[in-house]
Amino acid sequence: MFTPRLRLLGLLAGLATLPAMAHAAGTASGTLIGNDGADHGTVQVTDAPHGVLLRITAKGLIPGWHGIHFHEKGDCGPPKFTSAGAHVHAATPVVHGLLNANANDAGDLPNLFVSQDGTATVEMYSTLVSLNGADGRPALLDKDGSALVIHANPDDYRTQPIGGAGDRVACGVIH
Repeated sequence: MFTPRLRLLGLLAGLATLPAMAHAAGTASGTLIGNDGADHGTVQVTDAPHGVLLRITAKGLIPGWHGIHFHEKGDCGPPKFTSAGAHVHAATPVVHGLLNANANDAGDLPNLFVSQDGTATVEMYSTLVSLNGADGRPALLDKDGSALVIHANPDDYRTQPIGGAGDRVACGVIH
């Protein structure tokens, strides 16, 4: 028979696991930082049954199309963000491109359009990754984390290694 004290200890033990469980399935987010070190918006990634839903709210970017990718390390050391590493991928060698029949680059995402006032708001869905490695898809929240990187140019979805997307202009660590 459980005493009130044992019930309380059980309740406290269960509560101690809530942050880990809430983070295990749910949402991760980050702040987009520009080459200038300033805040350029937010990224939010929500786990879904067969992928992730990504929401980006950006500001202070050059108008036009920009390539965006999930990068393999949760490190956005400015000003070039090379510490974020390469794109998230499931196999090597990495083959880039949403329009490439041999692609295996799980970091690939559709381009982002920035309006004339330098802002963008978009939601998109990717079946190529998960927050925690569900169904064998690469995990964004693995031991070294991940980042979302916005590039200077649009991604042509074919050219190796990054679709001609050019320099990294904003980066957000996903956590």
